[in-house]
Amino acid sequence: MHFPRRLTPVLIIGALLLCTLLLTAPEKNRGVAVPPDLPRTIRRVLLVPLDSRPPCGRFVQDAARIAGVEVILPPAELLDEYFRPGDTAALQKWTVENLAGCDAAILSVDQLLHGGLLASRQSKKTPDDEKALLLFLQNLNAAHPDIPLYAFSILPRMTPPDGLCDWEEQKRLMRYSRLVGRISLQARPSTEDLAALETLRTSIAPDILARYESLFANYADFSGRLLSLAEGGVLRRLVIGQDDSEPYSIPNLVLRQLSETLAKNNIGEDRVFLVQGADELALSILAADEAAWDGFVPRVALRYNDASTPDRVLPYMGAALQDTALEKIRFTGGVFVPSDKDADVVLYVSAHDKTMREQRESAVREVAALLDRGQSVALADLSEHLNADETLLPLLLEAKAPIHAMAAYAGWNTASNSIGTAVAHAVLLQIAERRAKNPDDVLRLAVAHLSFLDGRFLEDNYYLKNGVNHISDSLEKCGAQNGRGLEYNYNYPLASLLLESAVRHYSARLARTDAFQTPVTFDAPGGPLRLRVVGLTCSARYPWPRTFEIDLRTQAQIERLP
Repeated sequence: MHFPRRLTPVLIIGALLLCTLLLTAPEKNRGVAVPPDLPRTIRRVLLVPLDSRPPCGRFVQDAARIAGVEVILPPAELLDEYFRPGDTAALQKWTVENLAGCDAAILSVDQLLHGGLLASRQSKKTPDDEKALLLFLQNLNAAHPDIPLYAFSILPRMTPPDGLCDWEEQKRLMRYSRLVGRISLQARPSTEDLAALETLRTSIAPDILARYESLFANYADFSGRLLSLAEGGVLRRLVIGQDDSEPYSIPNLVLRQLSETLAKNNIGEDRVFLVQGADELALSILAADEAAWDGFVPRVALRYNDASTPDRVLPYMGAALQDTALEKIRFTGGVFVPSDKDADVVLYVSAHDKTMREQRESAVREVAALLDRGQSVALADLSEHLNADETLLPLLLEAKAPIHAMAAYAGWNTASNSIGTAVAHAVLLQIAERRAKNPDDVLRLAVAHLSFLDGRFLEDNYYLKNGVNHISDSLEKCGAQNGRGLEYNYNYPLASLLLESAVRHYSARLARTDAFQTPVTFDAPGGPLRLRVVGLTCSARYPWPRTFEIDLRTQAQIERLP
């Protein structure tokens, strides 16, 4: 449904008035000392991202700057845009032309082969296309044998791809996938499960079931050839990620088969890593490569908001939170340590739901105590239902906790996305502090770190737990359809205006809190450096015509204190 043309001027004028009102929120003006440039470039990394969304590319660029790493991305016009695939031939050509002079390359197989994650779900490439990509990787390695190539590939998710069948058939396919996954783990499958599986099988159109099962069979075959490239040294490391998973499914079966192949061929995690997640994988690969280059093995301790949290499996996850956290620690080159005292970073995993709200206060006291004693804390602020009243940040702000003392914060999308982002950010901050040679280096890394950190507060909590619902409700009241994507000519302009004003409003609210204004101390050559964030500029837009992802740009203004 288009939103009515006759309402467009009225709604846009209303949005502009709302924007004006929100932008009049009072802000303190102080003298600001901002470094004139970014942290000095120590390394250069080429990245072909999973797709054009910010978490897959710009997040990596922004977080990399903390450690003095310049991440080179392809021109936007070569990448995908929502349902339009990227130009795979042009991307391969761009990679060849730009790899020289880089210290490493992180390559999305899905972008180079299919033109992005969404395009990969349609699986329209032929075996010849796959062979051509494998040859491309071999030639790339032969031309630059001293530049490590890190490739990552995403296992098809359990949810059937768009266009395969109608919703009722999709539900049957998903029940079928869950049952196949559960039966595969049974030494002696029950008669009831086998009968239920046969009933489901006969209820699904044979051609649709065959196409659905072929997605995973074809991927298993292709991933086996990717494994060979890693085993032969063409790839420094291959990462296979599992996107939007569940405890029982056909993709889990494929992942176990791959794991058995790795064990049989004695291929370690340093060569091939099987991991939960998708969007955050490039950032994790970058953090792992930088840590390895420095010879740094991060020591990470784990804390949880509740004794039940380690065993919880949140939506869109195929593993418990503790298994996911330990996996992300290993993935970024770190090791788990049981004691906070021995840790470089404490990863605090908080996962609340509507029945656990009263427990948030004790978790907030625990996080605040860690920060007060100078512990480096990476907070994965998870919620069962993506609600702000299930997260810790609002209460940390109320408690006036020093939020800028955090090493990382993440609470977006799935548990694997958030935990992976938090761990990678914290590791990059540790690397940056080790690389700093003088107070100016520390000042510059602090600006990059705090800008990225404040972006996570605003997007992951303020917007994704509040703003997106308000904007979606406003669009629906105007008769706009948001479920399958915003109409570029109609509701997209209004949504963009609402987004910009909402983000400015939220940033002003955040900047006025005592928690935001509390000074933070960084260790620096010659003595501690006390800083305070005194302002935050930001802008936002929708990278794709849908409201649950934004392209948020943040820049913290810093003053140095005596």
